[in-house]
Formats: sequence, structure tokens, C-alpha cells
Amino acid sequence: MKLNVSPNTAGVIAVEQLGFDPFEAGVLAITRHFMTGFDAPHLQAWQTGFAVAVERWGQDIGLNAAYAVMKLVQALRRARYDFEYNDPLCTNARVWVTADEARLMRMLHHMRRDQTNDARDTLDKLTKGRMDPQVIRAGLTLAARFGAGVPRRGPRPAFRVVK
Repeated sequence: MKLNVSPNTAGVIAVEQLGFDPFEAGVLAITRHFMTGFDAPHLQAWQTGFAVAVERWGQDIGLNAAYAVMKLVQALRRARYDFEYNDPLCTNARVWVTADEARLMRMLHHMRRDQTNDARDTLDKLTKGRMDPQVIRAGLTLAARFGAGVPRRGPRPAFRVVK
């Protein structure tokens, strides 16, 4: 369910208060495009989600990251159809997160840092008590592929022979 939020909307949190790293902030933006794509397929917002990921992290990392985020969003949509998210194109909404978005991003934040208990608690709230194995698997796959501190844009480091 797409929302246009403001600081006066109940349950809304400022993005800056959550302490997301740049990768997590990017995942949030891409998630919103994918959610929009499911709610309004005629908009084909999934294409924008992939394009944003490539712009943000380059083609190699961006396409892989977007695919992993898509798998997480698909699993979450199967577990919960009432997920509330912000419109990805609303400039006012970019600085705010819904309670559902905050839970999803906190879960991912904890998974990427191998903070199992915190991730489990957040997942429980996100899925309303249903510890959905597909959401867990997709979240852990994304977290394992893009752990804290990853990714960086630019050329890959090259190995050199040092004498």
C-alpha cells in the first residue's frame, strides 16, 4: 500500500534517525520502486528500480543488488500484502520511512552485521509474528552477498606481483 507521508503522518520516522549506511539507503529506494511495480504493474516501476541500482553502484554490483532486493520484496509480498511504503517519486517522502519500511531496513541492517537476535526480533515484527522462511532466506542471501561496508562503486582491485 503506497503512502505519501509527511512528518505529521502517524508512525513515520525520519530516515536519518535510523542510521542506515549508504547501501541500505539505496536498498530502501529500490524497494519502493519494486513495491510500486507490484501494486501498479502498468507503471513497470521495476525497471526504474534496476536503473536506480545501476546508477548508484554500477552495472556489476547494481544488477546483482537489485535482483537480490527483488527476491526479498517478492518474499515479503507473499508474506504480507498490507506492507506500507512511501512513493519512490515523491520528493517529500524520501526523507521519511513508514513503520513497515523501518522494520524491513532494520532487519536487513542487523542481518548484514550478523546481529542474529536483533534481526530475528525485527523480522518477527515485520511479518507480524510469522517467521516466514522465504523472507528469512531472501534477507540472509542479500545480507551475505552485500555485507556491511559493501559495495563500493568503481573498478575492482587488481592483484599485482610484488617483488
